Amino acid sequence: MNPITATRATLGEGAIWYGDTLYWVDITEKRVYIYDPKSNSERMIQLDSMVGTVVPRKQGGLAVALQTGFALLDPETGETTPIADPEADKPHTRFNDGKCDPKGRFWAGTMAIKEGPNQGALYMLDGKGNVSKKVDNVSISNGICWSLDARTMYYIDTPTYQVVAYDYDNETGDISNPRTVIEIDRSEGGPDGMTIDERGYLWIALWGGYSVVCHDPNTGKRHAKVDVPAANVTSCAFGGDDLSDLYITSARQGNSPEALEKQPHAGGLFRVNVGVRGVPAFAFEG
Repeated sequence: MNPITATRATLGEGAIWYGDTLYWVDITEKRVYIYDPKSNSERMIQLDSMVGTVVPRKQGGLAVALQTGFALLDPETGETTPIADPEADKPHTRFNDGKCDPKGRFWAGTMAIKEGPNQGALYMLDGKGNVSKKVDNVSISNGICWSLDARTMYYIDTPTYQVVAYDYDNETGDISNPRTVIEIDRSEGGPDGMTIDERGYLWIALWGGYSVVCHDPNTGKRHAKVDVPAANVTSCAFGGDDLSDLYITSARQGNSPEALEKQPHAGGLFRVNVGVRGVPAFAFEG
């Protein structure tokens, strides 16, 4: 498997397919990437703040979760418009991964920039600009997605090596009854970004694991593993005309110079057909 673009991200993340385009970010380099598979071209937007994730907006344009909070992003001009910063009093934290729920609310979580236990949280931003804290004492807020019937939310706090399921009220965004549905063996790497396929199975990127794994959250059983030629695999998203291509981001960060010599593709964006389709991503209603 070779990267599909020349970009080698320091900390790639946040892959999401919308329309006919793939969006992803390089967190520490403060960049949003827009990839067009039809022309095999990629455009980069340079921002002024670290960017944890990017999502499309229903009315056009993008929204992002920055070190400085939630903001709108004009992909043509690169201009950002702040919405809300729930951790303005915490200069040592930044936003990490996130996605929109089926109602178009933007969920994203935070973590300590220098990493540390229980310093982050998971937040929900609604279309009117209101932010609510949903999970506290998070260490590295990461993958999030919703079941096909929108009655369950799945969430990853990486150092727990678990995927936790919550009962989900799609009308209100309320979550309850947390329980562990998938456990990743620590020897395999830490669970990072995550997406869901048409069967309701979860695809989980493994930081330090050279792979993306697929599990059934109802049984915890593993059904597939995709090997990636980069140790630190960070996120995945289904895309393409029929959502049958799995796009995968990775990172150069976290590797020694010696390790990077053996990983020329680290930080690359990858694409592989895994024989199953994903489901469409949701856009931000704000």
